[in-house]
Amino acid sequence: MLAVVQRVREAKVVVAGRTTGEIGPGLLVLVCAERGDGEAQADKLLAKLLKLRIFSDEAGKMNRSVQDVGGGLLLVSQFTLAADTSGGNRPSFTNAAPPDEGRHLYEYLVAQAREAHPVVQTGEFAADMQVHLVNDGPVTIPVTVR
Repeated sequence: MLAVVQRVREAKVVVAGRTTGEIGPGLLVLVCAERGDGEAQADKLLAKLLKLRIFSDEAGKMNRSVQDVGGGLLLVSQFTLAADTSGGNRPSFTNAAPPDEGRHLYEYLVAQAREAHPVVQTGEFAADMQVHLVNDGPVTIPVTVR
C-alpha cells in the first residue's frame, strides 16, 4: 500500500458541498491500495501511521506520534498515488488495485483505525473530493508498505 502522510493543523474533505470528514491537528493520509495488496499490508500501514514520530516534543524534535499527541486521522482514498509516468505524459494506473479490492482495503483500514484510535475521519471512496488542509511544517512523508 502507498500513502502520503501530511502533518496538519487542520484538514477536511468536501464532497458535493458536504463535509465528509474533518480534523484539527493530526495526520491527513492519502491512501492507495496496489495490485496484490491485502489486509496484512493495511495492518502494517495502520501500525506505521499510529507510531510514526513526526510531531514535536518539548525540545522541538520530531519525537511524538499521532497517538502521543492525541491528534486526528483523516484517511482519504487516492488511487492516483499508483500512477506510472514512465511511459509518457499520460499516467497509467494499472498498478492500482481494482476498484472492488481498493474499496475493501480502504474500508478495512478505516475500520481497523477506528478500533485503534479515537479520532478517525474519512473522505468518500471513488468520489470527486476537495481536500482542504493547513500543512504543519510543512511535513509531508511518503510511506510504502509491502
